[in-house]
Amino acid sequence: MKLLASRLKIRHLRMVVAIVDEGNLVGAAKRLNMTQSAVTKALQELEALTGSKLFDRTNRGVVATIFGETLAEHARFIITQLTHAEEHLADLRDGTGGRIAIGTLLSASAELLPGAIARLRRERPRIVIRIVEGTGDVLVPALRSGELDLVVGRLSEHRERQDVIQETLMDDMACVVARRGHPLAERDKLALTDLIGWDWILPPQETSLRRQIDIAFRQEGLEPPAHAVESVSLLTNRGLLVNADYLGVLPVQAARRETASGVMSILPVSLGATSRSIGITTRANARLSPAAKELIETLRLVAADLTTAGLQSG
Repeated sequence: MKLLASRLKIRHLRMVVAIVDEGNLVGAAKRLNMTQSAVTKALQELEALTGSKLFDRTNRGVVATIFGETLAEHARFIITQLTHAEEHLADLRDGTGGRIAIGTLLSASAELLPGAIARLRRERPRIVIRIVEGTGDVLVPALRSGELDLVVGRLSEHRERQDVIQETLMDDMACVVARRGHPLAERDKLALTDLIGWDWILPPQETSLRRQIDIAFRQEGLEPPAHAVESVSLLTNRGLLVNADYLGVLPVQAARRETASGVMSILPVSLGATSRSIGITTRANARLSPAAKELIETLRLVAADLTTAGLQSG
């Protein structure tokens, strides 16, 4: 193993990742600005170094073996860490800069994260922030691999917390929303049974929020909506909600913002099973850059302000 580590080069790691991503040697060669013969030669050299067959050749290209997949996984992490090291050094040289990669869930994208970013950039005007929006089943693995520095949003369920650290910032509950003027929006009191039969927009089945929504229906002895549009695209969902009679589910912060804009209404029905905490998820034992640490502190301040404002409005 020590011999492999001493002879393995960054070009080998980049090549493995490129081949896995492209699925063929031609695409990998173009991506790496190499000839196909050079990639083939380098791959043969790497397979000799590892003593393992890394890829199977097929009519459609190449497919990684379990050895290739394992090496590619470690290669991505190493390349990401080297990039972070370069950024960390630059951040130490210039305290007003730095780079942060943030994964965000819908619950944090309405007020918490925008508020924190705006406040942080007043202190660090040269900071570069990359935001990746998605669901927990995509963002948490990206966090574990080092592609993201932190994830902000609803905290994962216990079974998804391996190798990560979570910090609670504020409470959250999902609301059922509809367009302003929707027939149900004119009613003062509703139960979930009144919502059966309407078209829905819901998070995908694999998300924790969807599981909680399903639980809320079943607690009332009802079957959850079975033929919903499944989407976490805020713009798409907003368009469907505003222009048709769909019902949707939004985190309370996002729902209040849409209500304040005058285009949507929060329906008077409870989804108690969706009560969860919003917070920050980081990798266990990760060494965060000064910029990432400052963002986390800013998130804490903004969350405290939002919590106070919510209590006062309530």
